[in-house]
Amino acid sequence: MKLAYLINQYPQPSQSFIRREIEAIEQLGTSVARFTLRRYAGPLPDPADQAERDKTFVVLDQGAATLLLGILRVLIARPSAALHTLFTAMRSGWEPSRGLFLRLAYFAEACFLHHSFAKEGVTHVHAHFGTNSTAVALLVRLLGGPPYSFTCHGPEEFDRTETLGLGAKIHNASFAIAISDFGRSQLYRWASISDWEKIHVVHCGVDDAFLSMALTPLPDSQQLLCIGRLSEQKGQLTLVEAAARVITRFPDLKLVLVGDGPMRPEIENAIRRLHLEKIVHLAGWKSGREIREILLSSRAMVLPSFAEGLPVVIMESLALGRPVISTSVMGIPELVLHGKTGWLVAPANPELLAGAIEECLVSTPVHLTEMGLAGRALVAERHTALCEAKKLLELITKYDA
Repeated sequence: MKLAYLINQYPQPSQSFIRREIEAIEQLGTSVARFTLRRYAGPLPDPADQAERDKTFVVLDQGAATLLLGILRVLIARPSAALHTLFTAMRSGWEPSRGLFLRLAYFAEACFLHHSFAKEGVTHVHAHFGTNSTAVALLVRLLGGPPYSFTCHGPEEFDRTETLGLGAKIHNASFAIAISDFGRSQLYRWASISDWEKIHVVHCGVDDAFLSMALTPLPDSQQLLCIGRLSEQKGQLTLVEAAARVITRFPDLKLVLVGDGPMRPEIENAIRRLHLEKIVHLAGWKSGREIREILLSSRAMVLPSFAEGLPVVIMESLALGRPVISTSVMGIPELVLHGKTGWLVAPANPELLAGAIEECLVSTPVHLTEMGLAGRALVAERHTALCEAKKLLELITKYDA
């Protein structure tokens, strides 16, 4: 078996779960060719991501002339399949939110990849995210290319299911993957009932860098860590407002925000407005090693999201024995069990979030350690990268046999 991975922009700092999945598949003896439609332009502080970038083929780096040559090659070799695929790409019911130019671009990318996959001897394509990478994988299949599957993460796909043509992508795929039971329920909503049987759950996973580490005692500090892109859906503004409520009782509170993104100016303004410059630190993106160090020096991890799939940072925190404070949205309650592995609160409510933070800060080291151990056991049971990669390979073998 020769497997190709296809992602819109890869690698990125927030995509360590894809890198771990690929590494686990290769560890199991299957060769993986990495393809991305476009290059990620931001920084890659983690050396592992930098190495992954060097292994990844970037389609749009080939230029317009090469893509046009790909179209001509397919039109000459497979004219009937090419016209049918072009018709599908241009049809109004397929990804209706995409304009004419983008649909033509998808077709051109598919033609190029059809040749590239054949040259590489690819027997199956797996795409991550039910957006344009899966759209291109579908078109490659219609051209006569290898079968495909895809992993749907949310929340973006669940926000735009109809405009992404998610039902058609599931129908044409060998199978589709959700990363949580909640995610599978959402795919059921938009797939034909006849396609339900090929929708499966394969969790994102953590590797031995987390699960093999000896548990370290909780630090004698009131530091909390939040990891994630600085964006509306991650809820960091709510966290800053909650911190302002907590410092009157806990003046030694320290809050570290790892990540960057479009909401950074608004978060900085809120920090200044609430006079939290000495409390809240915006650390930017960090490498995996640096994140582990900050997690181990923190009392707990906080993720105040409004919408999520099932965040890998929660798995990482629990694997290191640190409880999690988060919101009761989407797949999060499948891993953050209130009172057992952390605290769950309603989203967008700084008062409730402040209450959970205070509970964490007054909890005894024994209680926090028990929570961390329970979370670590849950991650080891459900979210090891190697076990989940085995599930994916078993599904490919089952459906492509």
